[in-house]
Amino acid sequence: MHEEKHEAEAEKERRKVIQSERLPETVEGLPNLCGSEALIEEAANRHGPHYLKESGIPFGSLRSAFAIALHMHQPLIPAAGHDVRTAGVISNLRYMMENQGIGDNHNAPVFQWCYKRMGEFIPQLEGEGKQPRIMLDYSGCLLHGLREMGAGDVLDALKRITLDRQFARCVEWLGTAWGHAVAPSTPVQDFRLHVSAWRHHFAAIFGLDALARVRGFSPPEMALPNHPDVFYEFVKTLKDAGYTWVIVQEHSVELPDGSGIRQPHLPHLLVARNSSGERLGIIAVIKTQGSDTKLVGQMQPYYEAKGVPRAWLGQREVPGLTVQIADGENGGVMMNEFPPKYLEVMREASGSDVPPVNVTEYLEHLESAGVREEHLTEIQPVLQHRIWERFPKPEGPEAMEALIAELSRADNRFHMEGGSWTNNLSWVKGYGDVLGPMERVSALFFDRTRGVDPSGQRYRNALFHLLISQTSCFRYWGSGVWTDYARELCRRTEDILHHDF
Repeated sequence: MHEEKHEAEAEKERRKVIQSERLPETVEGLPNLCGSEALIEEAANRHGPHYLKESGIPFGSLRSAFAIALHMHQPLIPAAGHDVRTAGVISNLRYMMENQGIGDNHNAPVFQWCYKRMGEFIPQLEGEGKQPRIMLDYSGCLLHGLREMGAGDVLDALKRITLDRQFARCVEWLGTAWGHAVAPSTPVQDFRLHVSAWRHHFAAIFGLDALARVRGFSPPEMALPNHPDVFYEFVKTLKDAGYTWVIVQEHSVELPDGSGIRQPHLPHLLVARNSSGERLGIIAVIKTQGSDTKLVGQMQPYYEAKGVPRAWLGQREVPGLTVQIADGENGGVMMNEFPPKYLEVMREASGSDVPPVNVTEYLEHLESAGVREEHLTEIQPVLQHRIWERFPKPEGPEAMEALIAELSRADNRFHMEGGSWTNNLSWVKGYGDVLGPMERVSALFFDRTRGVDPSGQRYRNALFHLLISQTSCFRYWGSGVWTDYARELCRRTEDILHHDF
C-alpha cells in the first residue's frame, strides 16, 4: 500500500512537471513542429471527459442538436520577391495584403478579420447569457503565417476563447494536417508528419492542456483515402496521435454492403482493414449534403436539426446531431452574411431543445449514457465493397494491387483516389508534374533524416519545407503559378537535404 501511494505521488509530481512545460512557438524563425514528442504524447493520453462536466446542456431532454465547424487555411508561398527561385516564404494572406490591387486580393483585410472574429463573438454571446458553440479547424500554415505577418492580435483573440475557462467550453479545436495536405495522395509517412507537426505547433501556441482537449480530426479538403492499405495507415496515424473521431463527407463513405448512409445524424464506426488482415476503427460523424459554404453561412444545420427526431443507439434513445463544416472566410456569404446569422441562431437556439453543441461534447454525453463503439453502425470508405467481396482473405499488398488494377480496367469509374468534398475534382489526374517531385523529395527526406535528432534545427528546417510543399492549394488551383510554387518548394527541400545532411 505504501509503495502504491508513493508511485501515485510520483506520478502526480511528474504530471505537474509536464504540465508546467512551455513549448516555444518558434525556434530560430521556424514554427515548432517537432522534438517534443514525449510531451505531446502525454497530452494525447489524457483521457476525458474534457467538455461534459462544464457543458451545461441538459442532453437528456434534447430533441436534437447541431454542430458547425469553420475551416481556415492560407498556404505559405515563395512570394516575398519577384523571382520565385529566390523569393522568401510568406503567407499567401500577407501577399494579398501587400498586393490588394490584384484580382480578389482586396478581400485580404476581411479574411484576416474572419480568422479573428470568433474571438469576439463567443465572449459577446457568453456575456448575454447564451450558450454559443463553434469548432475551429486552422491549418498550421495559416497559424504560422499569421505570426510571421505580425497578426498577433488574431492569435491573442483565439487564445482568449481557447484558454479562458469561461469560453473554453464553447470552443472545440479540430486537429488537421499542418500543411493542408490531402491524405489520399500524400505519402503516408509524410501525412503522419503533418499530423504530428500540427499537434506540436498547436501545443506551442495554446499549451499542452489545450492540446489534450483536441479529440476530433478534420481531413484537409474532406479527402478520405479509400485504398485499403492507405486508409488503414490514415486511421492508425489518427489513433496513434490520440484522436477519437473524424468528420467525413457523406458521399465518401458507404455501408459494408456498398450502399449509402441511412442515418447521417448518428455517429458511425469507420472501419479500416488492410491487405494483411489488420483492422482498426474510429468514430466518424457525417457531414451531410454538398460543399456549399452557404450551408454554414446561413446556419442551415440548425434548421435541419429541428426536423431530426431522437433515434436509437443500442438500447438507448439519443438526440441526433447535424454536422456541417465550411470555409470560414471564402465567399460573400461567409464574409458578410455569416456573422449576423450566427449571432441570431445562437441566441435563438441556446437553451432550446435543439441547441448548438460541439462534437466531442456530444460524444462524451453518449458515452456517459452508456453508448459504446459496438452500438455504432460500421461504415468504410466508398468503393471498398467492390474490393472486399473479391478479397475475402488477407493475401497481402501485391494481390490487392492486382485486384485493384483488374477492377480499374473493367470499370473506368472505379478508382482509389479517395473521396472528398466534391465528386468533380481529382487530386491526382493532371498533377504528375507536382506529384513526381513531391514523391521524390519525400523519399529523399526519409533517407537523409534517418537517425537525425528531430529537435535539431536542420531537421526542423527540412521538415518545414517538406510540409509546405504539399499543400492542396498547389493542385486545387491547377497549372500556372501555383504548380510553380510547388515545384520550387520541392527544389528547395531537395537542396536542403543534399547540402545539410
